[in-house]
Amino acid sequence: MLSVKNLYTDYTDGQGRIVKAAQNISFDVPEGKLFTLLGPSGCGKTTTMRSIAGLERPTSGDISVNGNAVYSSGKGVFVAPNKRNFGMVFQSYAIWPHMNVYKNVAFPLEVGKRKFSKKEIENRVMRVLTVVGLEGFVEREATMLSGGQQQRLALARALVMEPKLLLLDEPLSNLDAKLRERMRFELKRLQRELGLTTIYVTHDQSEALALSHEIAVMCEGQIVQIGSPRDVYERPGNKFVADFVGLTNFVDAVVEGPDTDPQRYRVSSSLGQLSVYSIDPLSPGDAVLISVRPEDVELSETRPEGLNVVEGQVDFKVFLGEFIDFQIRVGERQLLARVHPSLKTEIGATIYIRMNPDKCTSIQADR
Repeated sequence: MLSVKNLYTDYTDGQGRIVKAAQNISFDVPEGKLFTLLGPSGCGKTTTMRSIAGLERPTSGDISVNGNAVYSSGKGVFVAPNKRNFGMVFQSYAIWPHMNVYKNVAFPLEVGKRKFSKKEIENRVMRVLTVVGLEGFVEREATMLSGGQQQRLALARALVMEPKLLLLDEPLSNLDAKLRERMRFELKRLQRELGLTTIYVTHDQSEALALSHEIAVMCEGQIVQIGSPRDVYERPGNKFVADFVGLTNFVDAVVEGPDTDPQRYRVSSSLGQLSVYSIDPLSPGDAVLISVRPEDVELSETRPEGLNVVEGQVDFKVFLGEFIDFQIRVGERQLLARVHPSLKTEIGATIYIRMNPDKCTSIQADR
């Protein structure tokens, strides 16, 4: 549905320096899917989305929707933002404070190029307000809504034009933690039920994992990995992705040779000999990083059976309600483990670590 090919966007900053905001960005989004651009501040994700919206003119590349170009440097095509029929919701929501809920949603229909009758406007407005759960607030002033209601109002205003593509730029970042979590479920429900093709921009890893069909992780203006939420989390392609998307433990290691199972290798590390998983083929002597998520570091007070069992000592622990974070010292290094609060091992006590080889992901050390 949406196709972005070889997109470059450069601009000059206040000191006259060239900033390479987006470099060789390429991805496709099928109809009805939610695609997330995830990365830290300044990585180029918002620039990429603004280029799709037509709010920025890229340096080169191609952007098309359903096979129709909205931007092409080679063909000299640049469709104005108001003619792309894309819905947009930004971090600030940008709702009109002098209008009530109904008028906020109706306004794009009243001023748009296409003319609607009063009845058509009413039908469209009430339909989208019902979808977002604001049908009982039509006369409410926009400034009298809660943060979550304002977010849904901004979404309704974007949906009322029945856009080909919905663009969401950090739409939940102004909400408190509990409301943000609730709105994730609400957004996911609406997107799936309405079949909206959506581009979502965020720096929040948990938001991206919870909402997306597919994620593009960005760093310094480039996409460094594209994959499903599970793939990006469990099979990071490089150290940046493993470190940025959730918490992880890194262990330096050297490959000894292949293990008995396909895609598994024996490595020597500061934790001893380990069996690890690798997408890429490895050779004896290769230097690699092993990434192990805290929830995949299993703890027990008696020595368990199986591979990748290591003895350590409880250095520190933090109770966080639904889980406990343990800092385990193994020789000169520490590992973070995230376990059920039923484990009550005291600080200073001996404890055993077991790590499933399929959860110990090998990353080339220089990537």
